[in-house]
Order: sequence, then structure tokens, then C-alpha cells
Amino acid sequence: MAGMAERGTGRLNAVDLRLYGLLDVGVLGGDASRLAELASEAVAGGCTLLQYRDKDMDSARAALARIRAVQAAVEGHVPLLVNDRVDLALAAGAEGVHLGQGDLHPEEARRLLGPAAIIGLTVKTGAQADELYRLPVDYACIGGVFATTSKDNPDLPVGLDGLQRLVVRGRLARGPSLPLGAIAGIDAGNVAEVIAAGADGVALISALFKDGASRARARDLRERIDAALMARGHKNRGDLR
Repeated sequence: MAGMAERGTGRLNAVDLRLYGLLDVGVLGGDASRLAELASEAVAGGCTLLQYRDKDMDSARAALARIRAVQAAVEGHVPLLVNDRVDLALAAGAEGVHLGQGDLHPEEARRLLGPAAIIGLTVKTGAQADELYRLPVDYACIGGVFATTSKDNPDLPVGLDGLQRLVVRGRLARGPSLPLGAIAGIDAGNVAEVIAAGADGVALISALFKDGASRARARDLRERIDAALMARGHKNRGDLR
């Protein structure tokens, strides 16, 4: 099946999921300068990927201005993705988009954004993990792993056992080349366990950006993540799977 996936979806765009920062407007506030500062500090501390997320967006124009402010702060250092909104990713010239199961289908997003865009997908169930073999995505995030207050989620957390099972199904569906991250309720206290369960990286909001100390938090989290990856058998930065 993995061989079919490689032929059906084409090459993967390189994605480093180790420390994936989610700039959530609802959690962090809508001040564009503050979001840009948090993003810049997180990248300086070791954040490898960023996402702009605005679940309760009331103005696409204001959102676009915030995205562009973050872009200006981190451009050339890490990719910036936009949550859900392919149109805003296109308008901003962002590096890609992260899609939920109810958003535009990854095939349509790929058609609109082109082959070089990074497209990620949230995976919550075994059936969704099984579907990865035929989807033109560059990574998937599994979760929620633990309970979180940053998003109103009707689904129960999958826990570490559920994460491990979904990672296995994702690998069987798509092979080892597709990076698989974990999301929801992850912090410095449990990140090593999440990596040990098979995740290639973690997506974080509060644990990275709370109280504005994003550079120090990013540095600490990266050290924990890299150590856990090394313990799982990864020898260097490029050996993420």
C-alpha cells in the first residue's frame, strides 16, 4: 500500500514537525504585533514550523493582516501555514495550509495551492489514518492526544495508546516517509512520552506561548523532543522517521 501511496501522491515536501507552534488567535489574542513577536521568539528558541489558527474569525481582512505580520517576522526561517483557510493561504502567499476533516479536501487544496505547498491534515480515527495512502498531504497530526482547553473538541482524547495505534496505522497506510505529529494537551511534562509513542513532533499552543516566554519555552521543548527522538533511535536532525 505504501508503494501505491508514493505513486499516487507524488513526492513529499520536506516538513520538520519536531516543534510545531500554533498561533491561535482565540488563545493568544488578536494583536498582530504580539503574534509576530511570539512567533519570532519561538523560532529563535527552536520552533521548526508555525501555523496561524483563527477558529472564530470575524474578519478575513484582519486575519490576513495578522498572517502577513507573522510572515514578516519569520520569513526565511520556518514555514508558516494557515489553518483551514486555503483562500487566506493563497492571498498571503503562505507556505501551505493545515486542514481538518471537514475542511476543503486535500486534493482540492493541492489543486489550488500547487505542488510546492505544504498540506497537513488532522487525523482522529483509524479509518482516517487508513485513508492517508491516497491523500496528497505532506504530514498528518494525530489527536487530540490529551484533554485541552484551547479548542472545543467533542471527541474524547485518544491518549498515548490511541496515538501509538494511529501512528502504526498511518505508517502502514503511507509508509515511513510521511511525518506524523501529535496535538492537544502536550507540554514539557509529557512530550517525551508522546515522542516515545511514535510521534515525529508535537503541535503546541499554551505550552509554547503561555505568558510570552516563547523563546525559553521553545528551547526547553526542543531539547526534550530531540533527546526523545535520539532515544527512539534517530541519529541526526534529518533522520526524523
